[in-house]
Amino acid sequence: MNDLLAQYLPVIIFIGVSAFIGLALMVAPFVVAVSNPDPDKLAAYECGFKAFDDARMKFDVRFYLVALLFIIFDLEVAFLFPWAVAFREAGLFGFWAVMIFLGILTIGFVYEWRKGALEWD
Repeated sequence: MNDLLAQYLPVIIFIGVSAFIGLALMVAPFVVAVSNPDPDKLAAYECGFKAFDDARMKFDVRFYLVALLFIIFDLEVAFLFPWAVAFREAGLFGFWAVMIFLGILTIGFVYEWRKGALEWD
């Protein structure tokens, strides 16, 4: 039983050290930082002017389209990295599976490009 508990000792030490560092990083700004409030810092916004419009104003849909395209291509890279690491083990089937995946994404990108989703006129 002691051998089993001894195997968990590095994990317990790691959790303790990470908790100490986390707490130290949360407490340090209150100890080290200089508190010098002025009316501008205490205002609702530090940008220098009052809010001039409703927070629920309408946004152009192109912002959302670009964000979705970014997420899609970011996920593509997330899927390609493990494939590249295990390229030799994946074999020919793995190669063609990724080529089909990239082809579908390319068709989708060309479709969005043709529809004008990436133009900011």
